[in-house]
Amino acid sequence: MASRNKSLLVVIVHLLVVFTAIMIPACAQLTTDFYEKSCPQALGLIRSAVARAINRESRMGASLLRLHFHDCFVNGCDGSILLDDTDTFTGEKTAIPNLNSVRGFDVVDEIKSTLNEKCKGNVVSCADILAVASRDSVDLLGGTSYEVLLGRRDARTASFNDANTNLPTPFFSSSQLVSIFESHGLKLKDLVVLSGGHTLGLARCVNFRTRIYNETNIDSNFKASRQKICPATGGDDNTTALDGTTPAKFDTAYFKGLIGSKGLLHSDQELFKGDGGESDSLVQYYNNNPKKFYKDFGDSMIKMGNMNVLTGNDGEIRMNCRKVNN
Repeated sequence: MASRNKSLLVVIVHLLVVFTAIMIPACAQLTTDFYEKSCPQALGLIRSAVARAINRESRMGASLLRLHFHDCFVNGCDGSILLDDTDTFTGEKTAIPNLNSVRGFDVVDEIKSTLNEKCKGNVVSCADILAVASRDSVDLLGGTSYEVLLGRRDARTASFNDANTNLPTPFFSSSQLVSIFESHGLKLKDLVVLSGGHTLGLARCVNFRTRIYNETNIDSNFKASRQKICPATGGDDNTTALDGTTPAKFDTAYFKGLIGSKGLLHSDQELFKGDGGESDSLVQYYNNNPKKFYKDFGDSMIKMGNMNVLTGNDGEIRMNCRKVNN
């Protein structure tokens, strides 16, 4: 009888192990100490490189954050956005949401080259570089740090078509924004808090011209000042701060601007309509609670950074972030 009970217990334990393995998502394979043995200096090297890049150009912090976001929203956080086009391959860089928009590729190249040398081999993935560099950008520009889970591997392909369909645009409505975030497993709270990343960086005239000339839910003084920067025709590449005031400081100016009808992009102002909805409440909450914004931003970045990652034997670790290994 005892032997039978013991056998039954073994079967139950085995089933629990199998069930647990099925239920735990791929991101569970990521760890905070992934490079502790293979290259313990990796995170410090990335941070130093990001700091140098931001010192050269304060806008670069926003660019690195944007790279990670645009990478993750197209088939997961796999470094696919970094792949250059070739004669036989069209990647994501020239897709409409990325063309003349995403930048910072040279900084990623610099980081990867340094890591390959200092780690004595091809150890750190390009996808992990993007995740860590975006975190360090936020921290260095006034936000707070958060622990990035590591161990992503790089994709061997990219999708021009998916980049055109899976990324939100500056012209999206609130329902479109909610829908595309939900399709990636992200909630309204994640949408609002991650949109707060627009507290950093600049936007091109071509992306906010329609708002400042055709929309009515916009502060008149803000509208007039932006029309001086962005004429009705021409000047597509003229830029201004996304949050209206402090493009190189991670703060809550973005949310304050939305409450005052000073959202630069149509998609930004869609998050605050003044109707007392849940999105309005979240914007007001983060405007009044900077520390909660910093904390929740980190939490949502971790959540986003774990979307559809490649781990184990999937994908590869690229020697050069711009092309797949031979």
